[in-house]
Order: sequence, then C-alpha cells, then structure tokens
Amino acid sequence: MDGTLLGVEGKVSARNLAALRAADARGMEIVIATGRRHTYAMKVLRELELTQSNALISSNGSIIRTIGAEMIHRRDMSVETARWLVAHLNDFRSTMVFTFDTVQPDGDDTAMAMVCEHKDELHASIGRWMDANSRYITCVPRLEDALESDAPIQAMLCGTIQRMREAEFVLSQHPKIAGVGIEPNSGTEITIHRTEYTDRDLSIVDILPVGCSKASALEHLSKLRGCTMDDVMAIGDNWNDVPMLRAAGRAVVMANAPEYLKDIALAEGWEMAPSNEEDGVAVAIESALTGAALQTAPMVVS
Repeated sequence: MDGTLLGVEGKVSARNLAALRAADARGMEIVIATGRRHTYAMKVLRELELTQSNALISSNGSIIRTIGAEMIHRRDMSVETARWLVAHLNDFRSTMVFTFDTVQPDGDDTAMAMVCEHKDELHASIGRWMDANSRYITCVPRLEDALESDAPIQAMLCGTIQRMREAEFVLSQHPKIAGVGIEPNSGTEITIHRTEYTDRDLSIVDILPVGCSKASALEHLSKLRGCTMDDVMAIGDNWNDVPMLRAAGRAVVMANAPEYLKDIALAEGWEMAPSNEEDGVAVAIESALTGAALQTAPMVVS
C-alpha cells in the first residue's frame, strides 16, 4: 500500500482505483499485501468498495483475511519466542511494538491490538502513525506484561535508518533469527523484514514468525485459489516486497523504490512502473489487461 498503491497523502488516486475496478470486473483477484495490520489497511480500503471476497494479506504475511474480514490463514509467534525477543533486544525496547490479532467480525480492532513500553521515541519516528492508531495502542510498564498468554502475530522496531541497522545487526547474529533475505533453517524461529524511507530517515524492522512473508502468504493463497505463482503479478516498492517479487510470475517495481532495490530489479530483469505519485499501479494493471509490456529496469534506472 504505502509507496505503491497510495500517494504521499495516503490516498488512492482516481486512475489507480479505476484500474483496480477494471481488473476486478475482468475476474482478476486484487490482493493487497501490506505491512499494515488488517484494521489499519481497511481504513483506506473500505471506501474503495472492492469485492469483499478478495484477499488482504496484512502484517507482512502473518494474516490473510478477506476484505470482508473472514479469516483465511494466520501465523502466530509463540509467547516464549516473543519474551525471549524482548530480552535479546533490551537496548531497543523503546522502539518496539507488538501486534496482536484482535480483529472483530466488523473488521475493527480492540484497544489491545498493539502494545509498547515507551511512546516518546516511537512518536519521534512515526508520529502520524501513532496518532492514527492511538485508540488501538496500549502502553504497558514492561513489554513482558503483555506476553503472559496471548501470542503476538508480529513485532516491529521503528527508528532512524542507522539505529535500525544496529538493531538488525543484533538480530541477524543469533541462530534463532533469519536475517533479511536469508532462508530459515531447522533452528530458526523468527524471520525479519526491512522497510526504509530514506527521505524521512525512517526504517521499520518487522519481526515475524519463521517463514512469514508476503511471498509465503501469496503462495498459500495461490494454492487455495487453484493457481500458481506464475499466475501472479506482484507490484512493490520496498525491501519487504523482494521475496514476493522474486516468487511472482511477473514482478513490477515502482520508480520510487530505494536505489539499491532498483539495482536488484536491474539484476533480476524486473519491470519498472512509474512512481506512486504517477499512478504506477494503474500503469502496471493496465498493461496486464491489455497484454502490453512495461519498460524493464535497465531502461529506467538512473
């Protein structure tokens, strides 16, 4: 969603919406795959009036629900692993948020959907997000207090790019944790993904149950739908999209993606769409509807 479907004001443009509806009318399933949790994604998607049975992959692959809030698939992080994680990241606990699946039948969350220990540092990094989700965030004296019995679906660290790289280094050094882009092994309990916004000096490190990604969720959904990943066109703009882009039959990278991601697109031969401010999603979908090809990365990477 962010940086791909949505413009800088957090809205879906008229052209993007028209393309989504045209694909929907042609019998293509529009699957939104996002790092947002279900309720926060639906804050934008609800007004688009997409087909209710279409899937929404949220929390970077931990949850698959329909847009109508029907559960399809869910992966939890064990309570034991979550408690260990807090201790392991003690120096970064002021940047940490745990997310729980508290979605109700109407698609809305409860007040305990997210838990943090400190709000000041988070506000400094993601103040607008904190304000938008204030009714769902509970501040507790110790994160361990929220991990007595309920299993989270995700942990998140937010901060400057340098601080999050330090946190990612601490994470990647432990054998329980599969670093960004690293395949898990038999002893892995946690998978991490990264999203960076260089213009805002912001990095988000998502910490998920082992094997969780947008790619794994799409693969699961594809099997349920009776198709393969060769039938999927994936459109993305950031590091957490890379496994999905590699798995899809057709991969499209937004022109506003970080430069290093464009280098990967160049090496992989992925296609490039215009930026999120230039209706790149619409351009990609229109190409799928007409059978036209987009430019490949070597033609547009500067």
